[in-house]
Amino acid sequence: MEHLINERVKNIEISGIRKFFNMVADVDDLISFTIGQPDFPTPEHVKAAGIDAIKQNFTSYTHNAGTLELRVAACNFVKTKYGLDYKPDSEVIVTAGASEAIDIAFRTILTEGSEVLLPGPIYPGYEPIINMMGATAVHVDIRQNQFRFTLEMIKPFITEKTRCIVLPYPSNPTGVSLSESELREIADFIKNKNIFILADEIYSELTYDQPHKSIAAFLKEQTILINGLSKSHSMTGWRIGFLFAPDSIAKHILKVHQYNISCATSIAQKAAYAALTTGIDDALVMKEEYLKRREYVYKRLSAMELNVIKPDGAFYFFIKIPETIALNSFDFCLKLVQETKVAVVPGSAFSEYGEGYFRLSFACSMELLEIGLNRLEPFLKNLK
Repeated sequence: MEHLINERVKNIEISGIRKFFNMVADVDDLISFTIGQPDFPTPEHVKAAGIDAIKQNFTSYTHNAGTLELRVAACNFVKTKYGLDYKPDSEVIVTAGASEAIDIAFRTILTEGSEVLLPGPIYPGYEPIINMMGATAVHVDIRQNQFRFTLEMIKPFITEKTRCIVLPYPSNPTGVSLSESELREIADFIKNKNIFILADEIYSELTYDQPHKSIAAFLKEQTILINGLSKSHSMTGWRIGFLFAPDSIAKHILKVHQYNISCATSIAQKAAYAALTTGIDDALVMKEEYLKRREYVYKRLSAMELNVIKPDGAFYFFIKIPETIALNSFDFCLKLVQETKVAVVPGSAFSEYGEGYFRLSFACSMELLEIGLNRLEPFLKNLK
């Protein structure tokens, strides 16, 4: 019966990140710098709120958009943190993680033949959805611009078919963010054009050198803002994300969301409320530790004479494989696992513009980072 499967589904693949992770997961004594999973536990007060929700039998459907108290908390959170104004009753949807928010946004705004501009390299979760909608993902090579998806990179690729520009920052895989002035330039240029901005800001609470600024502050009427609690509160498995958009857009996205999952998990919503209220600054402790790790890893990678840009946010380094090594990124990473039991993600998982690089996550203990980098250093010397 496989011949009856939708061809667009047949033509997409499992994420290269997950594919490589699954392939090496059973290696004994593996040190993995692969998955973007915070190594901190979910805060105790958040877990307690989830447990209490079960005990109180808060296990039924909620409003499709999420409980009103959580939507109020989400709007207060982005107002307090980023100066954004959204109406809880009509401009925010609680989703099953940021991934579902991206899915329902694209399924609402994309039509056959429309185009979406993406920076390359980029997280692989956007393009398959775009393709399934019959739209076209147009990658913009930002490697020679310090991985910055700025207006000068965007302008040459805008056509009459351009429906959306994806701005993921801080970026996965590069950790690079955008400055307020860069965002203003994009907003001023796009304003009043028939183009949406999809701003994926899931790492907004993990910025190190400058406060996070959202393009929604300058272009709310055309921006679909994606955020969530997976990275900020170490709640990846709770699957709580948020989609913010003007009510004229959100009311249509809500219909897609409703037919997709009805509502986010009620228990997780109670935990999320605790995260956004009592735990509004829970990410700060994690961020301090990530900052120490970033500095340590950057120092070590620089000492290895690797070509690397220090990330502004998130918890990744995107590292160029030395040109003296005659291996593609997949074979390089596979050889690294086989010879040192250290796993990183091949750059090819992040579009063709990631080829020649590998991604290293520093969302793990300083001890593991030291051991892993101690294995990486002689491996590189022996390959040259």
